[in-house]
Amino acid sequence: MQEQEDTDIIFKPIYKVLILICIAFIVLGALAIYFYGPNQSQVEITEVDSELIRDGIHVRTGLVEAGGLQTVITNCTTCHSSKLIIQNRMGVEQWNSTIRWMQKTQGLWELGANQKVIVNYLVKNYPPLEKGRRQALTNIDWYRLNE
Repeated sequence: MQEQEDTDIIFKPIYKVLILICIAFIVLGALAIYFYGPNQSQVEITEVDSELIRDGIHVRTGLVEAGGLQTVITNCTTCHSSKLIIQNRMGVEQWNSTIRWMQKTQGLWELGANQKVIVNYLVKNYPPLEKGRRQALTNIDWYRLNE
């Protein structure tokens, strides 16, 4: 019994210090997110480093260079890959619906004026495709296989 009390005397202060350190990290992390996280009142950033663009494509993300690119990078690729954007081609209503879904279920912040910039960029550069999974084969010279 005495041994248990000796152990408690040694470890209780250590546990208290560890708990205080954890709380401090949580508070500092929350403050960092609050002060350095996405700026909800941010407006479109139009200047893109020309070294990052090659043949009209932003090298790091693979997104098309156009007005609104930096706003899309800042607000969308923070949470997911740009490949998710590129493969999901939608119209205005579908993109807005997807944004509302992300805000409701995935923790996406309120985009404010940036939402229109983002949706306009996406609809212009990644519109819905009218064709199916692949184009129909045309202008093919077929030949018979010899058995």
